[in-house]
Amino acid sequence: MFENLSERLGKTLKNLSGKGRLTEDNIKDTLREVRMALLEADVALPVVRDFIGQVKERAVGTEVSKSLNPGQVFIKIVQSELESVMGQVNESLNLAAQPPAVVLMAGLQGAGKTTSVGKLAALLKQREKKKVLVVSVDVYRPAAIKQLETLAKEVDVEFFPSSEDQKPIDIANAAIDFARKHFFDVLLVDTAGRLHVDGEMMGEIQALHKAINPIETLFVVDAMTGQDAANTAKAFNDSLPLTGVILTKADGDARGGAALSVRHITGKPIKFIGMGEKLDALEAFHPERIASRILGMGDVLTLIEEVERKVDKDKAQKLAQKVQKGKGFDLQDFKEQLEQMRNMGGMMSMMDKMPGMGNMTAQIKEKANDKSFVQMESIINSMTPGERTRPDVIKGGRKRRIAAGSGTQIQDVNRLLKQFTQMQKMMKKMSGGGMKKMMSNMKGMMPPGGPGGMGGMPPSR
Repeated sequence: MFENLSERLGKTLKNLSGKGRLTEDNIKDTLREVRMALLEADVALPVVRDFIGQVKERAVGTEVSKSLNPGQVFIKIVQSELESVMGQVNESLNLAAQPPAVVLMAGLQGAGKTTSVGKLAALLKQREKKKVLVVSVDVYRPAAIKQLETLAKEVDVEFFPSSEDQKPIDIANAAIDFARKHFFDVLLVDTAGRLHVDGEMMGEIQALHKAINPIETLFVVDAMTGQDAANTAKAFNDSLPLTGVILTKADGDARGGAALSVRHITGKPIKFIGMGEKLDALEAFHPERIASRILGMGDVLTLIEEVERKVDKDKAQKLAQKVQKGKGFDLQDFKEQLEQMRNMGGMMSMMDKMPGMGNMTAQIKEKANDKSFVQMESIINSMTPGERTRPDVIKGGRKRRIAAGSGTQIQDVNRLLKQFTQMQKMMKKMSGGGMKKMMSNMKGMMPPGGPGGMGGMPPSR
């Protein structure tokens, strides 16, 4: 996400290094470049105009403190204004209502609305410990009703049945009555989508909204439509009292125009952002973390939260004890580490959140791509349990068999064994008190200012 914008801004902001003071002259070219970067990222023109005006007003004449150079001062201003455009802080769902708290989901067809209902149900159940009921009032597409039923089973929440011969308001009222009688905390209502905004659709959803009076009305929009996403959200907001936006398919959007335009144009916060196809790939939208990610400073807090949620703590504890007892680190352990990484969205998703990774060369990014991890897992799967425990027995004949079984070449098997050996050496160092040394080395790698400083770990909120 934001690769193009991040790369362009990174190059642009370097041009200010070495200046003793920020003046209108020496930031003129930089501002022009920032403006072009935002327009290329498909950020809406009014948003770009206001953003550049605010940055210029704050930057011109700013004295540079002794510990910072002008580039860093300017980056701080840009970061602050990026946060401001996107809404400063995350605005969570308001579920403070007499149960069930009704959440109405609106959006165009193809934006990922029904999938987002499933993802939000999973998030509320797993992280908020809520008892969730889902219902579809999309009587025009029986497939949408069936899709929601399937998703409900996958995330283990209850589905309220409906059919195309019913009226949307009748379905919604019956679901509310059922949720009330069976003590559900939240009811998520999936509505019909259209290919474009039309009067009939708006009239129908306005009537539904009036009938059920939801505490939250969320607009689901595809990030890959850029500033069109913000314009569509505005059209809905003019007809419905939206309380927030869910931005979907953000992992496929290298530009970021939607994320930077929606709040400014609609006045409504982005509450969640969809970062993948998996049903746990819905994140709370934190403007300060996204701004940090855009500027190549990573998003350490989200990374820590993902580790907390997705890493199997029992397996991690067993591996730590095994290594500490000197029993060694084998290929089965290596495979489990690869699986844990995949559970967290893959290597590129993790690297995207780590400080300084925005400046990686294309060559390094290519080497770190997730295809190579899939290949590595495939190679290990082609080994016998004995070979995984004692990799030193893997010689010529065995390598040929493993390569043939995994559909790879012998050099791929050799590469994996070399990477495993390096990982094994690192694990040995960690078992002998090397962990503390490694942590202190990592602290030394942090940029000036440490945690909360430019590029360090952002302060918790």
